[in-house]
Amino acid sequence: MLERWQFAREHLDPLRKAMMWEPRGHADMYGGWPGTAVSEDSDLSVLFVHNEGFSTMCGHGIIALCKVVLDTGMVPADQPETTLRIDTPAGQVTATSQVVDGVVRATSFLNVPSFAAALDASVQVEGLGEIVYDLGFGGAFYAIVDAGAAGVDLDDGAALITAGRSIKEAIVGSRDIEHPTHPDLGFLYGVIFTGPPRAGGAHSRNVCVFADGEIDRSPTGTGVSTRLAILHARGEVDVGETLTIESIVGSLFTGRVVGTTTVGGHAAIIPEVEGSAHITGRAELWIDPDDVLGSGFLIR
Repeated sequence: MLERWQFAREHLDPLRKAMMWEPRGHADMYGGWPGTAVSEDSDLSVLFVHNEGFSTMCGHGIIALCKVVLDTGMVPADQPETTLRIDTPAGQVTATSQVVDGVVRATSFLNVPSFAAALDASVQVEGLGEIVYDLGFGGAFYAIVDAGAAGVDLDDGAALITAGRSIKEAIVGSRDIEHPTHPDLGFLYGVIFTGPPRAGGAHSRNVCVFADGEIDRSPTGTGVSTRLAILHARGEVDVGETLTIESIVGSLFTGRVVGTTTVGGHAAIIPEVEGSAHITGRAELWIDPDDVLGSGFLIR
């Protein structure tokens, strides 16, 4: 397989650059470009983008991608299930959509192998003091932080962004982050704050601050995968056990440890995450060659 960044840049199908935007916290957006497959046994590829560039994997983006390509007929849908093998910069993801009367009702995906990289690590963070965190990989690396212990309110978006940025900066400055088989995946993507759920039956709540201070309004599919890997490493979730994780706005993902494996000799799990998506509109963007701002701009 090509180096992942090379794949991301060279194997997008220009005829199928259909944007999938999802509203994000603080007016941020998240998008994805479907493209042609890279692996011989894959059906398509996707590159997810955000306000800082592009991501190695995105769970809620996979769920949205399947909804878009199947409901719009970009890819033929079979009932009652349609399975798509999707190339991402983190590796191949296998997604299965439940199709009723030609419409996708829910999608689950088997994510790339996920693992706990460090448990109960700590770092000094300016303004917050000593922060204890777990470090794990679920398609991207996340630091998992108990919001209550860190003194952060899970309903305060501005405080979450400030704390998330500070914690991320402190961790990046204090340690090396390495993927055991793919060096290009070795960087900290975000900080996930956890806390008690508001919904009955949910295990916990995830609020992820990633990229350049974006808040994920979903429970974060790669984040749920990371949580499962860490909980499994702690002996708190067994193979086959299902957990429901809540987002900042109350939406839910279910996650399950399907099995165990290894990554470069490192103990890992195969996580499965399930959720739903809805198509909210369609837009066409124009670029005027005489527009000096046509290629975009960034204000921080």
